[in-house]
Amino acid sequence: MAELSPSLSEGPLVRRLIDQGIRDPRVLAAFGRVPRHFFVPEEARPDAHADRPLDIGHGQTISQPFIVAAMTEALRLEGRERLLEVGTGSGYQTAVLCEMLPLGSVVRTIEIVPELSWRAQRTLREFRVGDGWLGWPEAAPFDAILVAAAPATVPPPLLEQLAPGGRLVLPVGPDPDHQELQLWQKSPESGTLTRQVLMQVRFVPLTHGAH
Repeated sequence: MAELSPSLSEGPLVRRLIDQGIRDPRVLAAFGRVPRHFFVPEEARPDAHADRPLDIGHGQTISQPFIVAAMTEALRLEGRERLLEVGTGSGYQTAVLCEMLPLGSVVRTIEIVPELSWRAQRTLREFRVGDGWLGWPEAAPFDAILVAAAPATVPPPLLEQLAPGGRLVLPVGPDPDHQELQLWQKSPESGTLTRQVLMQVRFVPLTHGAH
């Protein structure tokens, strides 16, 4: 992963996340080490640490910092996971996830818009241009999957690619005004899937099929 210093661990972004209810110290530390301005277009850098999504082109956005933190916290990463991210976008969420895991961990990410890939690839460990709805079957199973765009329904391939005990965090809904952030968990014993609704959210749609 590219060097993302200087540390921002005492900055206003981390303090705001604490005020918003983020409690995992490893999530907060990761946000302190990953400067958001590194991942946005130059014209958006004055607003890089605002608590809102920002346009990164091609109809895509870099998510609001609180949402990135909440999704990361919901994965409950311990540091040993095989992890898949669907919807690389700017690479910001990916960089946060990389900071959460030790060097040498398996972190894979997939993005359907090739034009976004050049900016993200500076920070990524394993990258693919492709249809995230389908996941990454040859690398499955995954202990944790995070989806950074909203499908109308949960993609069955992603549920199938969860390892026993695995967790899938994703926004789901047919349009941005009717989406919820969901946590799916697969029982380590029976493989039974359970769903928990975490909050209402607003994401760009997950692109599926030919692009």
